[in-house]
Amino acid sequence: MTKKLCVVGLGYIGLPTAVMFANHGLRVHGVDVNEKAVELIQNKQLHIEENGLQERLTSAVDSGNFTASTTPEEADVFIIAVPSPINADKTANLNYVREATKSIVPYVKKGNLIILESTVPPRTVEDVMMPVLKETGLQFGTELFISHSPERVIPGRVFEELVNNDRIVGGINEESSRLTVELYKTFVEGSIHVTDATTAEMVKVIENTYRDVNIAFANELAKICEKIGVNAWEAIKLANYHPRVNIHLPGPGVGGHCIAVDPWFLVELQPELAKIISLARQTNDAMPEYTALKVKNIFEQKGIQHGRVAVLGLAFKGNIDDMRESPSTEVIHHLEQLGMDYTAYDPHIKENKLERQTQHLEEAVAHADAILILTDHNEFKSLQPELVEGPMRTKIIVDTKNCIDRNNWEESGFDVFLLGDSKYSAF
Repeated sequence: MTKKLCVVGLGYIGLPTAVMFANHGLRVHGVDVNEKAVELIQNKQLHIEENGLQERLTSAVDSGNFTASTTPEEADVFIIAVPSPINADKTANLNYVREATKSIVPYVKKGNLIILESTVPPRTVEDVMMPVLKETGLQFGTELFISHSPERVIPGRVFEELVNNDRIVGGINEESSRLTVELYKTFVEGSIHVTDATTAEMVKVIENTYRDVNIAFANELAKICEKIGVNAWEAIKLANYHPRVNIHLPGPGVGGHCIAVDPWFLVELQPELAKIISLARQTNDAMPEYTALKVKNIFEQKGIQHGRVAVLGLAFKGNIDDMRESPSTEVIHHLEQLGMDYTAYDPHIKENKLERQTQHLEEAVAHADAILILTDHNEFKSLQPELVEGPMRTKIIVDTKNCIDRNNWEESGFDVFLLGDSKYSAF
């Protein structure tokens, strides 16, 4: 049994992973550069939202198996789970991975295992981490073992998927893989598939790129359907009854730390070959502007000038508090560029991140000319018209997630518009 783990990065992946190991009897020290987050964790409080995390964090701290600070400690295994975003020019920003690796060098000793969980471009272990780890003076594969085992979980169901999902393990050699498999067997019940480190990096990027291309296809279908008189949501649902068809759903854009980012890794590596991948990214990145233009066209049809939009939903997906790469912020940017005012509300974002964000639904819809649903939170799916119609100036609702009962809203006198349905179109 491994004696001690050091987990660098206590965000949406690192913290759940750390407490999982701690609750399965391992001693775990968590590290994060965010002092406020570390202080909260030390006091058994959360800086992120995830189902089941609070009770698991409390249990891990109370057991004495989990500690947290801003500096690493000596351990048998180091897990790096830090962000790997993209720069403004769509190139990979690997500074967090590089700095996290540098931070553990003084604490690494002979026999240690180092695992990178961050989603990264292929060859990151070989070209970014290993040159830094040479500073340890240890021989790779015999004195120091290194693997990539990318996370494969979805926010909101992290703990369920940590246990049940299959896991990919890519070591720099056979012994690195063996030690990594042995570690994850602590709690993983899914199959663990072994490959080399670069292939493991490629696998995770492929998974997210597949989903991005699929969503881009759905978004193209939605725009086509609006033009020719078809409900894209119904058409996609019926097409998916075919046993070999699995079309994803359209929406106002793609967000999150993976799908909106990882395809660019492949475009950067091989721009002349990644044509479909690049076009899919451009298609999905254009959806926020398309959504804002849809609202503008609605206002023009209704004779509304300088209208106010109540934006409901800032998280990139339903029932979480994660705003990373959220298309909502881009939609708002385009609304402003098109001369529209806005207020924003998200029941899962407890701290105001935007200038005109409010923590109160009533304030968000006050004097609004339209509600624009960008995130399919349960709170919005069950929202009743009578709760918002009074304070509104004009009774319009634009649903980009196909999550409301349209008949219910129409019976209350609302004009309903749905992304991907010509019956509820603005074009």
